[in-house]
Amino acid sequence: MKSLVVYFSAEGRTAGVAKAFASNIEGDLFEIRPESPYTAADLNWKNPLARCNREYFGKKDVPTVGSIPNFADYDTVFLGFPIWYGCAPNVVNTFCKGYDWSGKTVHAFATSGGSGIGKTAEKLRPCLTGAASVDAVLVRDAEELLRAVQTA
Repeated sequence: MKSLVVYFSAEGRTAGVAKAFASNIEGDLFEIRPESPYTAADLNWKNPLARCNREYFGKKDVPTVGSIPNFADYDTVFLGFPIWYGCAPNVVNTFCKGYDWSGKTVHAFATSGGSGIGKTAEKLRPCLTGAASVDAVLVRDAEELLRAVQTA
């Protein structure tokens, strides 16, 4: 079984979890990067005009750069991101829509400053066309993610 760890990280926390986890499982690693990188002002959710709010409430796709040329070779994909509004950021959804997830097992993992995991798996499912299964956990670090995967 070939595993891939894909992640989006706004401020570095999710990147740290993803990199350590990929190293632990000897999986490949891919970073989801928006075409236009986020600034601190873009991420200030307390400002109703901040980019993160405009994207979420406007249900906007967020173009990404780079791609995974051998995506079909992976059976299991670990998909990491910070929780925004109780779900994955729009940039993650846009990225996911660009791939065929047929038959893949998707383990989403999220980091959070205070939000719960909510209905993250349910909200992600429409963007993961054909996925065999989708689950989601909230984690603080790679060890917690490893334990969650081992008990799933």
